[in-house]
Amino acid sequence: MKKCLILYESYHHGNTEKIARAMAEQANAKVCTIDKVHTVRVEEYEIIGFGAGIAYARPYDKMLKAAAQLNLQGKAVFVFSTSGMGKAKYNSALVELLKNAGASLVGTFACKGYDTFGPIKMIGGIAKGHPDEKDIAAAKRFIQQMVVS
Repeated sequence: MKKCLILYESYHHGNTEKIARAMAEQANAKVCTIDKVHTVRVEEYEIIGFGAGIAYARPYDKMLKAAAQLNLQGKAVFVFSTSGMGKAKYNSALVELLKNAGASLVGTFACKGYDTFGPIKMIGGIAKGHPDEKDIAAAKRFIQQMVVS
């Protein structure tokens, strides 16, 4: 099993944190918020996951800015996200940033997460109850593929 680090940014409802922790448990990975990335030695890990919630169809700016500061040349990376719609295409800004930093993308994952951002708050939000057990199971299958191969 590859030595894995999972970095995440999750603040709205903790959706991305739930997925990050489930992945970390499955892969025996180190998990930390992107704010604390300075406390770990990124170069010691064989594969690094980057997870964030989505705002305006792109990963949180905090994740994008922090990831841009890391030396990822030649590193295997994966991207994951949670959003009201759960679309993997929302990962593209982070994927491109990581590729441009010289990282090797090995996979992406996305699932729904309860979302009450902006005007959808007035209708009670969307994707209530997500990530659910099926989302967690899918995240665990995904990370298993990332660290075993």
